[in-house]
Amino acid sequence: MLFRLIKPAVFALESETGHRLAIAALKRLPLRQSASASGPLAIEVAGLRFPNPVGVAAGFDKDAEVPDALLGLGFGFTEVGSITPRPQAGNPRPRLFRLVEDRAVINRMGFNNSGGEAALERLKARAGRPGIVGINIGANKDSDDRIADYATMARMMAPYASYLAVNVSSPNTPGLRALQDEGALTALIDGVLEARDAVMSEGAPPVFLKVAPDLEPADIDAIARIALDKKLGALIVSNTTISRPPLKSRHADEAGGLSGAPLRDLALQRVRDFRSATGGAIPLLGVGGIATAEDAWARLRAGASLVQLYSAMVYEGPGLGARIASGLRRLMKRDGFASIAEAVGTE
Repeated sequence: MLFRLIKPAVFALESETGHRLAIAALKRLPLRQSASASGPLAIEVAGLRFPNPVGVAAGFDKDAEVPDALLGLGFGFTEVGSITPRPQAGNPRPRLFRLVEDRAVINRMGFNNSGGEAALERLKARAGRPGIVGINIGANKDSDDRIADYATMARMMAPYASYLAVNVSSPNTPGLRALQDEGALTALIDGVLEARDAVMSEGAPPVFLKVAPDLEPADIDAIARIALDKKLGALIVSNTTISRPPLKSRHADEAGGLSGAPLRDLALQRVRDFRSATGGAIPLLGVGGIATAEDAWARLRAGASLVQLYSAMVYEGPGLGARIASGLRRLMKRDGFASIAEAVGTE
């Protein structure tokens, strides 16, 4: 209700200013207990017990400023970042655009963040609190050795991460998506796993890999082989798209990654593709165009064990996660499932 009242004022602001206002408002919320990890919506993925399958995608809380506030709003988990070793300003503004007519967003942020050390101090301060907080790691744009950057971040963040998410699929850092190529990806994952294990001999967080939706069948098969061979915890399917379906907004031709409603069908198909390529042997997180409980339910039935939101929150507010979780409980009962886990992949 409150978001509906303030939405016109927020939308009158430039998009990135509006986002910073949302983060500032979340910082002022009294911390509430995160959801219980029991009940029909709870699900285990990669050894972690998620209280419900609805999470916040990376990009919303880039600098790990409000993870506990988001968990207190009813999300089952949240993913902070992407975080790079050194601070970087990202691309020139404006770089975030609301496509209101399309219920979409285009961004070309460019991994803007305050750097690993600043985020680490915040994450250390919340150590010991309940709730699943994944940390999405990336490389600096001007790095001479991007694989080394990912290894640095894995060493730094592993002790404070419920899981590490390796982001090689942002379209806004030149050359980054080339790390999805089979040889480069194998070397990258090896470097991340070795770095993680060097600092945590026991209780090391699982490693998730975030992939692009703009992949050819051969790419999907290669990524699936690597994920299975390296025993990754999960695949996050998917990041924003560089494709452009028909759009109505005046911002339709802006460069960057497109997210929101126009990405829904493509991202759903990619979940199906990766479910097929992996034989269901590795968990999937469905991301892209999820705005309703029905959207989330379709992603789960297609093979995702968890889902993540971001762009839909721009239009529906931060209470959307709890509403979708409640809707999933209704849909689960309607279709005769005793738990969310039973529904995964039953399309």
